[in-house]
Order: sequence, then C-alpha cells, then structure tokens
Amino acid sequence: MARLYYDFYRFFSFSKTLSEAEEYHMDLLDLTDELGPLKILHIHEPSVGLRAIVVVDNVACGPSIGGVRMAPDVCVEEACRLARAMTLKNSAAGLAHGGGKSVIFADPKMEPAAKEQLIRAFACAIKDLHDYIPGPDMGTDELCMAWMHDEIGRAVGLPREIGGIPLDEIGATGYGLSHCVDVALEFCNFELAGAKVVVQGFGSVGKNVARFLVEKGAVLVGVADSGGAVFNPKGLDVDHLFDLKKMGKGVTEYEDAKHFTSQEIIAFACDIFIPAARPDVIHLDNVNQLKARLVVSGANIPFSDEIAEILHKRGVLVIPDYIANAGGVICAAAEYHGGSQLAAFQEISEKIRCNTTAVLAAMQEKNILPRQAADELAASRLHRAMATKRWNLF
Repeated sequence: MARLYYDFYRFFSFSKTLSEAEEYHMDLLDLTDELGPLKILHIHEPSVGLRAIVVVDNVACGPSIGGVRMAPDVCVEEACRLARAMTLKNSAAGLAHGGGKSVIFADPKMEPAAKEQLIRAFACAIKDLHDYIPGPDMGTDELCMAWMHDEIGRAVGLPREIGGIPLDEIGATGYGLSHCVDVALEFCNFELAGAKVVVQGFGSVGKNVARFLVEKGAVLVGVADSGGAVFNPKGLDVDHLFDLKKMGKGVTEYEDAKHFTSQEIIAFACDIFIPAARPDVIHLDNVNQLKARLVVSGANIPFSDEIAEILHKRGVLVIPDYIANAGGVICAAAEYHGGSQLAAFQEISEKIRCNTTAVLAAMQEKNILPRQAADELAASRLHRAMATKRWNLF
C-alpha cells in the first residue's frame, strides 16, 4: 500500500470532532485501491476564507496534472473521482504525467478581486506540493492560472502573454471531442452532416465543441447552462450564442427557441448528446429520458459506470470521458514541455483518434463495454509505468 497523507489538523481542528475525523478517515480508505490516491490534502486558511482539497492520485508516469475546480458544493469524494479520471486520461493519452485534481469551495462568480486573493492564497498553500501541476477547470481560467504561476511558478493553461497555450480560449478540449465524434461515427449508422447535437454545459468546453461540430456540418439544436436550456429542432445560431456568452448573458437570452430548465435538456431529441458540465448529470432518475444515439463526454464523470451500462444495453454508443475529453490535458502537457499550439493540436488529433479507435475496436472484438475497453487500455499503460519504479508508490 502506498503512502496516503491526510492533513487532519488544519482541516478538522476548525469543524470536526475526533470521532468524525476517524469516521472520515475510514471513508477515505474506501476510496483507495492499488492505483491511489497517493495524497489528499485539506487546506483551510481562515484569514482569506479559503477551503480547498487537493488530491494527487498517481505519479507513476510523472508529476500529476489536473484542473483547479471552483464551486460551492464540491466534496472529497468528487475530488478523488476526478483525480482518478485524470490518472486514467493521462495514462491513456501516453503523457509523462499522473493524475490529480483540486477543488476550492467558493462561488466562481465572486468579485474578481476576491477571487484573485483566494486563488493566490491557494497557490501559496500548494507551493511545496511539487508533484501537482494545476490547470484551469470549471470556475477557473487562464487568468487564474497566471495568478498561480506568479505565486509559485507552476501552472498550465497560461495566457499567451506569458508564454502559455490558453487551452480554453483555443478550445483544445472541444477540438479533441470533435475528433472523437468523427471516429465514433464510424461505429454508428449515421453521419455527422445533418446530425442533431445537444450540448449540456455551454462553457469553454461545450461552446467550442459545438462550434467545431457545426463547422463540420452538424446541427446544434439544444444547449444548456446553469440558468436554463433552449431548444430549436431547426438549429441554433452558434455565433449568436457565443455573442451572448461574451456579453455575460445566459443561453436563455436566445429568443428563437423554446426555453426549459437546465435539467430538462436530458430529454431533448438528438443524435449526439455531449454532457460538458458537472459530474453525475445523467443518473437513474433521468437516464430513460435520454434520446441520443451517441454520447461523447465533454465533462469528467458525467455519469456512473452503471448508467453507461444501461445506455449501452439500449444501443447507445457511449465514449468514456477520459478518452473523449483529453484534448485539454494533452495541450497542457505540450505547453508544460515547451511545445507550440500547432504541435499541441496535432497531438490532440492523433492521440484522441488513435485511442477512440482502439477502445471501440476492443469493444467489438471482446464484446465488452467501451468503458471496460478504455480501463484496460489506461490501466495496462499505468501498470507498466508503475513497474519501472523502485518504491511501491502510486
């Protein structure tokens, strides 16, 4: 068993009893397996109102890369699941990096000055955690990474002005998703031209995959953000939706469409459904409402393995998250190692197309779920990396 660290004092001394801490300890042990996590760090800095969790899952392939997520309702279990997704994603992509994730308990829409103070405090708190390289995620962006880099000299997804490849600005994850869709359609009975697409989560990932797919002939019929959803079976104007977002408005400001709540988007009729928001948006209570033929995960852990199996049995092709949405971390790794944007895009296309083909070919050959095929691909590479290490560490 590898080492697993808990910073009990800094976290529990503020809000937990000893018995609660011991119970929490046992719950965390249930989250561990032969792959990790290696470290779980709780951060609490009352002077600035900072509460955060960092999970370094596995570093057998190299220092972990993983985004900094900001939301008021995150938890340690979610952080661990997201970190594991990054371990598998980085392994499947053949990167010299392990997986990690951090979550900050805060509203990402806070005043910019307060957000900067919180991000800089978080950066200072992880200064000596050298096996974790932070990147942008939900609720953070290139500017946040610039603040972190200014404090500790370690971050990816930086603005161009300081030598970075701004992966959200260029749509690296969305670009990779579009290539994943290209390959997946070779295993479906319909083509991209004219295919109806629904994107749940119209942020940096969702809006860019929508743009790339529409450029290839798809029809965007539905989108959702935190404020609601819109649907028009004849198609939505992607450029207009982009303009609304630039003005700080939600998708429900789009007039030529029917309006719904964010949750109702699951039932929109489409060919391709792309979840690109929070974890577990498809669950037992709504999975039967989904009408798509292909699901390509833009978000990490948008549903459980149980949900993926239910969809598979219904004939829905489901591409696992860490195969489909690896474009962002592939770009981040290229930046970290001094690569160019052009080289990053070429690597995204090559790796995602190759891995999607390998997973779906194994699915057919072995008659297994796509997730099983993806897990076998990632785990085999990870175990080979772990076997090269002198010490039995994750």
